[in-house]
Amino acid sequence: MNWVGLAGFGLVILSAILMAGLAFLRRNSTPVFREITAFARLRKAIGLSVEEGSRLHISLGRGGLTTPQSAAELAGVEVLRRIAELTSASDRPPVATSGDGAVTILSQDALLASEQAAFSTGYDPAAARLTGLTPFSYAAGALPVIQDENVSANVLIGSFGVEVALLTDTAERGNTSTMAGSDNLSAQAILYASAQDPLIGEELYAAGAYLKARPFHTASLVVQDILRWLIVIVILVSAILKLAGVL
Repeated sequence: MNWVGLAGFGLVILSAILMAGLAFLRRNSTPVFREITAFARLRKAIGLSVEEGSRLHISLGRGGLTTPQSAAELAGVEVLRRIAELTSASDRPPVATSGDGAVTILSQDALLASEQAAFSTGYDPAAARLTGLTPFSYAAGALPVIQDENVSANVLIGSFGVEVALLTDTAERGNTSTMAGSDNLSAQAILYASAQDPLIGEELYAAGAYLKARPFHTASLVVQDILRWLIVIVILVSAILKLAGVL
């Protein structure tokens, strides 16, 4: 293993240690984050869906768990789990759609993992659905969910392509709100123009922390800030040493 690989491995270990330590130290504290309008409106939509007896639709995209898009998919699954917990008092549990078989299984597990939801409404494995294995078949299969299942808000969070425009257009025609984020640049451009509440860049990966899912999600945001400052310091020190002729 060369020095680049060792440095990368060391960074992963350092991040894991920092996350574990911060999660333990701040487990009883209430973190303060900058306000992101999309998450504030999502919390309001969750409350309204419980009061109105409507459903939330969480669409996780079509990325696989063995691909570079796995991080976005796992972030979406965690959001689904948290929303299932927050809507456990409703008689209409959230419905999830995805374009990958493994992600669908994780979606079913996320719904089942919410014990309050399972006891109050009964676990429905059909609430997590594989709607298609190709980009546009996945989108086409998700459209009837938005149109016909009393959906009051959509959460599109995961790995999408240009097919996401079909989902946002259908949501707009049905007068339902949409919060959306993706790791794909083309999808981000579409969502910025078509979704009411788009997530920009890394805001996608902050969803768990903003929804107060687990202490590790909050710790991960703090670790990201620490690593950013470390990178800035390394760049500045390297530049100074270069000017001094040391490097």
